[in-house]
Amino acid sequence: MDENLYSILRAGFSEVIDRAAFVSPGEPSVSWRELDDLVAGFASVLMSRGVEPGDRVVAQVEKSLGAVALYLATIRIGAVFVPLNTAYTDAEVASFLADAEPRVFVASTKRESPSGVMPELLGTTITSPLWSEALSVKPARAVAPRTKDDLAAIVYTSGTTGRSKGAMLSHGNLASNAATLVKLWEMTASDVLLHALPIYHVHGLFVALHTAMLAGATTLFLAKFDAEVVRRALAGATMMMGVPTFYTRLLALDGFGRDDCGGMRLFISGSAPLLADTHREFEERTGHRILERYGMTETGMLTSNPLRGERIAGTVGFALPDVRIRVADATGAPVPAGDAGVLEVAGPNVFAGYWRRPERSPEDFRPDGYFITGDIGVAAAGGRITLVGRAKDLIITGGLNVYPKEVEEVLDAVDGVVESAVIGVPDADFGEAIVAVVVREDGDAVTAESLETAARTSLARFKHPRRIEFVDALPRNAIGKVQKNVLRERYAGRAR
Repeated sequence: MDENLYSILRAGFSEVIDRAAFVSPGEPSVSWRELDDLVAGFASVLMSRGVEPGDRVVAQVEKSLGAVALYLATIRIGAVFVPLNTAYTDAEVASFLADAEPRVFVASTKRESPSGVMPELLGTTITSPLWSEALSVKPARAVAPRTKDDLAAIVYTSGTTGRSKGAMLSHGNLASNAATLVKLWEMTASDVLLHALPIYHVHGLFVALHTAMLAGATTLFLAKFDAEVVRRALAGATMMMGVPTFYTRLLALDGFGRDDCGGMRLFISGSAPLLADTHREFEERTGHRILERYGMTETGMLTSNPLRGERIAGTVGFALPDVRIRVADATGAPVPAGDAGVLEVAGPNVFAGYWRRPERSPEDFRPDGYFITGDIGVAAAGGRITLVGRAKDLIITGGLNVYPKEVEEVLDAVDGVVESAVIGVPDADFGEAIVAVVVREDGDAVTAESLETAARTSLARFKHPRRIEFVDALPRNAIGKVQKNVLRERYAGRAR
């Protein structure tokens, strides 16, 4: 049996092959048949560039239907797709390219190739040379045979030391998660999914697109999230997947409420914790209870509140079918129901490990194969999971992961900085906002402006501190470790 993810997705939409697959404002709709043809064209272009099964294709491109086709073509021919955030700087991109060693690096025409790293294949937008070439070549109709264990994608996620690691996701990982979610959320070809997420991220690229394709649902494809545009688009949709920021910004619109959501059946939130107040206000204004779920880059989705059943604000629901979750202490021993511990997970959706790190680190995996998420949670007697914190210092801002160490290294390298501590504090719009607390040498040579310049040079915009505080010393415990919990309490509410 062919277990190539593309074959599985195509089987999902084959019964509605001439219905609309993607609809974008101001553009003609694209049917599933036309999408399949376009993917075959992109596959031919990649193969003409020498891409073979197992080769990496790195893409840092703007959101477009061409970008989707590029991804699908990559897995269709058995190659490995590596998406990069469009906000990454040249220095960040260079490090990813050096690690992934791709056969091809596909970049937006807005970016020049990082010097001395890889030749660049330009264009993934409708008017680009790559798109035009894909439409003019003879399509590559074949689908490369793959097994469920073959690698489909590498998605880089920041490590606690500041060094990014590539999570290796197989065809089976991605296919199993999509099938589970389609069934759990009762998605069908009658659905219209409003898609305003980025597609360099697991949420927008895998969770949203895979489920829509497998169900044969139409995707209302927006270039980005704009609250007013989304508000108008809701009239033609039945469901939306978003990050908490989407919901806070919709609620900030005057008069937003039930009249805007008449045809909607489901709102889903993930990538960052949804504040209980946002959950309650959204229900009061629209009549819809947001369905919150929980997942990670390394695992796809792990839990979900029920479609039919009680969705409790502040919880992420129950383990998905086939996903095993335990709450454990520092040694991996399960803790009693109701006690907090580290969430450890296993199942067909859990990744194989990190790229070019063949040995499964005991920091990441238990001997019995359970992945250690680093998230602190509580499981009620019935199995409902509530997240209460993170064992690691991960900050999730606007649905994107930021590890403090990476930001601290940039700030600490500025002349005149003694040390820094980067923390996340609650933010109604972004979930968490980044605050940098900095100790500097005598004098005022180091300013907020000079630190902001350093951040702009080395870090993607979403990693920049929203506020910089100068202090004489950082609080430390008896063994000298910086007490970030003290800093989070001190600066809560002072992100801007």
